[in-house]
Amino acid sequence: MLRLFWWTTLMTTIGLAATLITMLAISWPAPWGTAWPVWTAGLTAVIVIESIVFWIGIITVYVTSVQLGLKIRVIGILCGWIPIANLIALRLIIRTVGEEVRFETAKDQLDRARASERICATRHPVLLVHGVFFRDTALLNYWGRIPAELQRNGATIYYGEHQSAASVPDSARELTARIRHIVETTGCGKVNVIAHSKGGLDMRYAIARCGAAPFVASLTTINTPHRGCGFADYLLTNIPLPVQHKVAATYNAAAARLGDTKPDFMAAVHDLTQAGCTRLNAEIGDRAELSGTRGRNAGGDAVPRDAGIRTPQSPHPQFPVPAYGPAAGPADFDPFAGIVCQSVGSKLAHATTGKFPLNFTYPLVKWFDGPNDGLVAQPSFPWGEQFTWLEPNGMRGISHADMIDLNRENIPGFDVREFYVQIVAALKRRGL
Repeated sequence: MLRLFWWTTLMTTIGLAATLITMLAISWPAPWGTAWPVWTAGLTAVIVIESIVFWIGIITVYVTSVQLGLKIRVIGILCGWIPIANLIALRLIIRTVGEEVRFETAKDQLDRARASERICATRHPVLLVHGVFFRDTALLNYWGRIPAELQRNGATIYYGEHQSAASVPDSARELTARIRHIVETTGCGKVNVIAHSKGGLDMRYAIARCGAAPFVASLTTINTPHRGCGFADYLLTNIPLPVQHKVAATYNAAAARLGDTKPDFMAAVHDLTQAGCTRLNAEIGDRAELSGTRGRNAGGDAVPRDAGIRTPQSPHPQFPVPAYGPAAGPADFDPFAGIVCQSVGSKLAHATTGKFPLNFTYPLVKWFDGPNDGLVAQPSFPWGEQFTWLEPNGMRGISHADMIDLNRENIPGFDVREFYVQIVAALKRRGL
């Protein structure tokens, strides 16, 4: 509709201007001839019709577009009454929405073409486990458009439904109870867990210490700080304790009102530090013996790597995975035996390409820990039998929030929904 408005406005403006010039040339200096009422009526009709077309189009776009975003919407409103600027803003809106339509149309065609294959119809259902400071709610899905895409391709989806902020052991106990409930009520036997951020630590503890192991077929961690965040250690060391306690009390009170039964902001934060993760890995073990690390560029192309993370520019391993002590218990006991364990990490290229607050935290994390996703640094990601490293093409990169489609943004060269489809499809191929 807006494209129609753009071109019809352009053509009618040119036509009316040409007619006006011709009339002036013919009738000057007596311009009020019989042609003028006709021209004025035509101009009025054009204004009315184009206004109707414009407002129908702009309202439709503002209401339905996901990719337009707040920034472009505000630009459109502010520039709407400024000549020339309004046309530039309109062109930006048309281009953004046009790219969205093309992308979503291609995605719909792909899903329709493979619908009969049900490539995500795994033997065991998928359990999505959120990270810290979020909850599973019906109004705002933590995982963005990912669950719907997985379901469209045959997956059965459940959510962790644990509290937003708690210690790793407390969250692990909640998740274990949730998994047992799913297994008992559905008879599915096991679940395939995909856990983001701290959720990966929670699930590792649930498997190693809370009895969840018999009910887990696979664990895929997404941008999980398996070795902690050095930036968090720095903040806890340098921010005065009264300030920390005030922030914690404020958060805990708000979380309790939103449904958390026993929120513990400080316990959650301490378990995300390097010191906290060192203790965790010493207790439950750190499956750092990667058997097949892979790298992927933002387009999703796999690049075989060694167990150490390598960059295309250097043949030397970078950021070797630290090895911590084995899990407590019998020497031959491995709570993860028989469970497919894998991990994923990504890199944000620049602070300016991340949404708030990651655009603020990215340079700070980079200063302390090196390449990162805005919150977690590269050395902290690898865990399990296989690690996939997502590298950006160009200047954009892939942030901590991008990996769960939190902003519902179509990132050029990286389709996060399709990335999850392929993760689950691979689990299906393994009979999980």
